[in-house]
Amino acid sequence: MADNRKYYYLKLKESYFDDDSIILLESMQDGILYSYILLKLYLKSLKHDGKLQLDEHIPYNAQMIATITRQQVGTIERALQIYEKLGLVEILEDSTVYMSNIELFIGKSSTEGERKRRARNGNIKQKQLGGQMSTPILDICPPEIEREKEIEIEIERELEKGHHTQFYGKYQNISLTDEELEQLKQELPSLFESYIEKLSEYMASTGKTYNSHVATIRRWAKEDVSKNTKGSQRANKGEVRNYDYKGNNSL
Repeated sequence: MADNRKYYYLKLKESYFDDDSIILLESMQDGILYSYILLKLYLKSLKHDGKLQLDEHIPYNAQMIATITRQQVGTIERALQIYEKLGLVEILEDSTVYMSNIELFIGKSSTEGERKRRARNGNIKQKQLGGQMSTPILDICPPEIEREKEIEIEIERELEKGHHTQFYGKYQNISLTDEELEQLKQELPSLFESYIEKLSEYMASTGKTYNSHVATIRRWAKEDVSKNTKGSQRANKGEVRNYDYKGNNSL
């Protein structure tokens, strides 16, 4: 029986990655990762016309998005904040995440239509090669699944080219590349772990986010050194005895 169900797929123009918002996104700390997540969210929103929803009534929250994209909740929360600032997503009144400009990327087809199209293309190619094709070999994989696989492969290759980022701290919300972690180990050999935990707890309790976790840790460490230095100077000044005397006062 013919499968006439509708399938949705993502149509990306060749200039997609040349858009200003995407260039700015990828220039940020962990920008390639955020770009990868964005494409996944576009794909997940297709069947609901750009809305990230489990069904018609239940919108995805940050925890649910983290689960379906296989990322940390903190990463998703930061990504959504960045997307909103860049105009890539819109948070609706009911907290539903809407993927902006999704109408430019949505394609629709059916498996039946895809089979016929591929059969035609296969026969044309076979004739061009001068061969015979008695029974066309058909791939009935829905096009949106194909595109998602292609995107994942492409972005994973890009991630492999860059620095490998991992998450640290009690709440797994501190993102550091392997290189950044090694730098902290060298700069703060006995303190880097305590600073990571301190930042992890502070972000989890306050909800604050930072563009660069390694830069924040370095700034905190410098501030602590400055405070300790000033405290030592004050203490030393307090310990200096006054040997001055007036008149007949003896030492």
